Amino acid sequence: MSAHEQTTPRTGPLAGYRVLELGSTVAGPFCGRLFADFGAEVIKVEAADGDPVRTMGKRYRNKSLWAASIFRNKSLISVDLRKPAGQELVKKIAASCDFLIENFRPGSLEAWGLGYEALSQVNPGLIMIRISGYGQTGPYRQRPGYGVICEAVSGLRHITGDPDRPPGRIATSTTDYITGLYAALGAMIALEARHKTGQGQVVDAALYEGAFSFMEPHVPAFEKLGAIAMRAGSRLPGNTPNNLYPTADDQYIHITAASDAVFKRITKAIGEPALATDVRFATALARVEHEDAIDDIITRWTLQHSCAEAEQKLHLAEVPAARIYTMEDIFADPHYAARGMLAKVADDDLGSVTMPAVVPRLSRTPGAIRHSGHRVGQDTRAVLTDVAGLSKSEIDALEVDRIITCEHVDAAANTPTAG
Repeated sequence: MSAHEQTTPRTGPLAGYRVLELGSTVAGPFCGRLFADFGAEVIKVEAADGDPVRTMGKRYRNKSLWAASIFRNKSLISVDLRKPAGQELVKKIAASCDFLIENFRPGSLEAWGLGYEALSQVNPGLIMIRISGYGQTGPYRQRPGYGVICEAVSGLRHITGDPDRPPGRIATSTTDYITGLYAALGAMIALEARHKTGQGQVVDAALYEGAFSFMEPHVPAFEKLGAIAMRAGSRLPGNTPNNLYPTADDQYIHITAASDAVFKRITKAIGEPALATDVRFATALARVEHEDAIDDIITRWTLQHSCAEAEQKLHLAEVPAARIYTMEDIFADPHYAARGMLAKVADDDLGSVTMPAVVPRLSRTPGAIRHSGHRVGQDTRAVLTDVAGLSKSEIDALEVDRIITCEHVDAAANTPTAG
């Protein structure tokens, strides 16, 4: 679509597949990014004022840094989905797509004539990935659902934080990312089914269910024992020692030594080898019953060392341990550098911008980042020409009627403007 993409062909295991992304904010766009990272042609549709994620997070030179990453590798077009002409345009594009990602409230696409039943009539192989707060069925289906709200409904929020404080949250859109991953997994399973049957289907990914799936150990515990999981701070309940410990320089180190073999190694590292045969600590189940005692012993040791010293000694003893990394630590870390996890990507507006590299790594058909997230409407003309087969005059007419938004470049100033 863009000049950059024309000189950088798509490669990867999903090259040749086309995805229409109608989703907004985080879960839908993240799902779309996973497709794009592995070579699929992803066409993202935005409203004229842009996806809400453009207003979230930090900005640099008046550009959303989050959007630069989550919209990477995609062609961005702007179409008004609430107008019949815009709906017909999207329907035309969907006819040639393998996947469609959407995260509107259930029933919205049907009201626009873009539901699965309608689109599958013109594209029987279409796989529609539907992400919503509470799923496409059930009494809550019409509730507006944001990740953090559905996280509360899932029970995951209840166990996050310290027991003497209200539930905390992770300072990122955790549930949106979890559900985006499940949605992409569901799409790949549906694709495998299509290889066998030739038929597409609907992937129904609900935010609350994605988060709830992470409550796995606590579900049978309630059913059989009536146990209601509670916030445990930095501990992992039922797994000891597995906690955050203070160090002499007012920092913290997380140590996990719950298995018998690793516990023996930590007892030697802290100069207390007799603990390995102490009846209170000799087995994993016994340690769970005496977690306060073992945590006190380890704390006495960590308080005698700086965080760096404790980390070094534990690493030498092959005990899993780490200080709590900040983003500054990550940018300075040699392992992140060696693995190329901080990808510096060319950007039309910023020159370059650093973002997380492609995950997971494939040995034969790896993914790649071709470019950062484009501007609103930057690829509208190219996509409508190449994919929808529209002429320049037809595109001009749609633009005049405000069905679409295109970006124009002022040749004199060499700056983009929205038409």
